[in-house]
Amino acid sequence: MGLFTEDIAIDLGTANTLIIHNDKVVVNSPSIVAIDRTTNKVIAIGEEANMMQGKTHENIKTVRPLKDGVIADFNASEQMINRLIKSIPTLHRKIFSPSLRMVICIPSGITEVEMRAVKESAERVNGKEVYLIHEPMAAAIGIGIDIMQPKGNMVVDIGGGTTEIAVIALSGIVCDKSIKIAGDVFTGDIINYMRSKHNLYIGDRTAEKIKILVGSVIEDLDSPPEEMSVQGRDLLTGKPKQVIISHAEVAKALDKSVIRIEDAIMDALSQTPPELSADIYNTGIYLAGGGALLRGLDKRLSQKTDLPIYVAEDPLQAVVRGTGIALKNTDRFKTVLIK
Repeated sequence: MGLFTEDIAIDLGTANTLIIHNDKVVVNSPSIVAIDRTTNKVIAIGEEANMMQGKTHENIKTVRPLKDGVIADFNASEQMINRLIKSIPTLHRKIFSPSLRMVICIPSGITEVEMRAVKESAERVNGKEVYLIHEPMAAAIGIGIDIMQPKGNMVVDIGGGTTEIAVIALSGIVCDKSIKIAGDVFTGDIINYMRSKHNLYIGDRTAEKIKILVGSVIEDLDSPPEEMSVQGRDLLTGKPKQVIISHAEVAKALDKSVIRIEDAIMDALSQTPPELSADIYNTGIYLAGGGALLRGLDKRLSQKTDLPIYVAEDPLQAVVRGTGIALKNTDRFKTVLIK
């Protein structure tokens, strides 16, 4: 049967979906779908649909099938997964569509019903053997932590929809905290700030761009990014207008949300058994996910927790890398995979 089975690892993210096949990231696309309202057919997915976001007319709508790390729109998510899998170059060329052995990662605060939704989506796209893995666990494996050891490690994975905080030891999650403050909320914070401070109305895509180009969580950076010009609609006159924004302003906009992430980390630390706390004191905290790329976040968390903070080398791909490693060694990671 090995001939007709292909292995793929999927990181179904709120903001981006990544797929690994044959040890390579073959798909890295925004989790967004454009649908024709009249026929209910999918017109575009990924980058192409992302370009349409905020620019559609009444016959087209753009949908983000995942909200807060879980499937919100079942139909759209299934079509998206299906198309992304079909776009994998090596599978694309096969005459028969092979049956798939998959590992999909899920947030740690997910319910049974949401878990079933992910599983059913996978089975409908020809998934014969489907395993699920918790996101912080996948992130830890992807960062290169040996999760089998009787030693505590703390991983904070700041994604698009949720921030997952977990203390991991003996290939299990000892205590975890999942909060819905992450990339999407940061984007919303920037939109609100531009509205209240500059009377400028901007869309999600522009806010996302600000976050990537000048996003920061502290005002005194060693090498600050250059100021950025932002265009949008003036709320007072209705005319298009441009303002210049600096990283210090973004830091102000994100402050409240970052405080909530800090509190969640402190909360998780306060629930950690003392022996594991001793380990974390020596090993520090590992950051993964797109949110880890915010300038100054490591410095700020380090000041709050008095612990060393390490950012994964490619934080955006840490989770999918870990999922891929778990897929290759399913026997070794039996205990962390949910069948």
